[in-house]
Amino acid sequence: MAHSPTDTHAAPEVLVTGAGPVGLSAAAELRRRGVRCRIVDRLPARLPYAKAVGIQPRTLELWDRMGLVRDVLETAVPLRGQLLYVDGREQGRIELSLPPEVPYGFAALPQYETERLLEEYVAGLGTVVERGTELLSFTQDADGVTARLRNASGAEEELRVRYLIGCDGAHSTVRKALGLSYEGDAFPEAYMLGDVEADWDLPHGYGVRSSRPSPDGGSADVLVCIPLPGTGRYRMSMKAPAAQGAPDRPADGVAHGLDGGDGPGLADLQAVVDRLAPRPTRLSALRWSSVFRISHRIVDRYGEGRVFVAGDAAHIHPPTGAQGMNTGVQDACNLAWKLALVLRGGAGPALLASYDAERRPVGEEIVGRTVRHATQGMESGPGDRRTLLLREAQLLVEYRDGPLSGAPYGPEEAPQPGDRAPDCPGLTTALAAHPLRLLDVLRGRTGHVVLLYGDDPVRLAGAADLVRAAAGEVEPLAVLAREARQDEAALPSEAGRGPAAPLYRDAAGEFARLYLPGGAAGFVVRPDGQLGARFPLPDTGAALSGYLSGLSVDPGLRDPVVAGDGDHDLELDAR
Repeated sequence: MAHSPTDTHAAPEVLVTGAGPVGLSAAAELRRRGVRCRIVDRLPARLPYAKAVGIQPRTLELWDRMGLVRDVLETAVPLRGQLLYVDGREQGRIELSLPPEVPYGFAALPQYETERLLEEYVAGLGTVVERGTELLSFTQDADGVTARLRNASGAEEELRVRYLIGCDGAHSTVRKALGLSYEGDAFPEAYMLGDVEADWDLPHGYGVRSSRPSPDGGSADVLVCIPLPGTGRYRMSMKAPAAQGAPDRPADGVAHGLDGGDGPGLADLQAVVDRLAPRPTRLSALRWSSVFRISHRIVDRYGEGRVFVAGDAAHIHPPTGAQGMNTGVQDACNLAWKLALVLRGGAGPALLASYDAERRPVGEEIVGRTVRHATQGMESGPGDRRTLLLREAQLLVEYRDGPLSGAPYGPEEAPQPGDRAPDCPGLTTALAAHPLRLLDVLRGRTGHVVLLYGDDPVRLAGAADLVRAAAGEVEPLAVLAREARQDEAALPSEAGRGPAAPLYRDAAGEFARLYLPGGAAGFVVRPDGQLGARFPLPDTGAALSGYLSGLSVDPGLRDPVVAGDGDHDLELDAR
C-alpha cells in the first residue's frame, strides 16, 4: 500500500538535483514510498518550452501505478501516427497501433505541462521544488553525502543526506563532479524549433514528416511537426539556415539542447514551411522558438558510491521516436524503488549496483537506435512493424541478463524474469460490478507483488501464506483460473490469520493467454512493473526466498556500493 507523506521537518534522506520530468519522477517515487527527500533546481521557474513532447505507453503505465495517469490523459493529446511526404507528395502513413491488451497509446504533451503535473503530485506528498537553488559541491563517505547548496537569495547551506541523484541535464554538475566520462559526438547541423499554429486541414493527431532530397546528394531538407494540445498547434523542427547561425559550443563541449539566445522569428519558420509543407499553410501564434543542437553521448557508469545520475545527465541522443525523457523517467523509477528498499532496510546496499547493470545497457541501445533512425530512417532497425512499434513504445525494455532476474521458467515465448509484466483485462471479483485490468489491481502499491495463478483455491491460499510470511514488502494477489469455482472476494488463510490474499478471477482468460503460466504458477512483479521471477506454484517458498536473497548482501562483506576510489571532495563552477 502507498505510504502517507513523511514528516517534512525531519532530515531528508535523498537530495535530487534537477526538477525536470526525470528529477520529479524520482522524487515522486521516493516520496510515495515514504522516503524523505529534497528536490532543487537552479532555475527560478519552469521553462515555458515544449521540448520533450512524446509520452510513450510504458511511461503512462508507470504513471498509472503512481495514480497520476488520469491527469495526464485529461491534458495530453493522442499521437495516432505520422504522415510521410517527399517533394510534397504523400509517400506513406505510419499508424501507431498497438495490441489491444496494451492499455495506453502514444501521446503528446508539452514538457512544461508534464513538469506541472508531476510537480503538483510531488507537492501533494509534502515536497515542494526549491527553485533558484543550485548544488555547488559535495563530498561523500561510507555513511552519506554532504552537499553545499546556494539558494535564490545567495545564502549557502550544508546538507547531509544518505544519497544524491543528479537529474540535472546534459551539462550535469553531478556528472562532472563524479568524473564520469560522457563519450559521443554531435551532429553538425543546427536546427530551429518552434511552437506554432498551422491552418492546414491534415488529420488530427498525426505528426508530419515532409522532406525534399538534396540535389547535390547531401542530407535532405526536412520538416517535422508534432501535434500539441490546442487547435492546429504543433511543435515544428527544421534545419536552421546558415544565416540563422548555430549556437556556440558550450564550454563543456556538450552541444545539445536549446540555445540561450534569440530564437528564429515566425517569418523564419514560415519560409521553411513554404518550401517543405505538403500544402500551402499559414503559421501563426508563435509561442516560443529556439535554435538547438543534437549530440549523442552516454556515461561509462550511472553513478559512483552514493551518488547517481539519471536522464540527460547519463545519456543524450537524437529526439527521433521521443525516447529521451521517457528513458529518463524509467531510470528514475528503477533507481527510486531500490533506494527506498535499501533505506527501509529491506535490501542490502549492493542492490543499488543493479541500477547501472540494468539501465546502462538500455541507455546504450537507445542511443545507438536513435542515431541510426536519425541517419537511416525509422525502418532501419531489426524486426517487423509490430516489433518496431512495441520497441518505440518502450514495452520491450527488459533486464533478462540483469543481476535481479531469476531463472527462466515455462514456454520460451512467455514473459520471463526481467521482462515487462504485461497488463491484462478481464479480471473480476465478487465485489466489483465490472471487470478490472491488472493495472487497476496494482495501482498505488509500492512494493513487490506476487501474482499466484491456479485453479485450486486451497493451494493458492497455501502459497499466499508463504508470501505473507516472507520478509520485506511483498504482497500476494491470487488470480483464479477461469474454469475454477470460487465466489469469495479473498482467499481464506490456511494459517487462520484472516484473508491470505485478495482474489481475482481470470474471467476473460487474458491472464492465461498473456502470461502462459502452463499450470499453477507464481510471478514476482517488481515495483517498477518488471517481472523479477516466475516459478511453479509448489516452489513458491523457495523461489521467493531465492529472489529476495538476491536483493540483499552478506552483512560480513564490505558495502560494494560505497567502495571504490574513496571520498570525493569537489568544488566546481555550477553554471
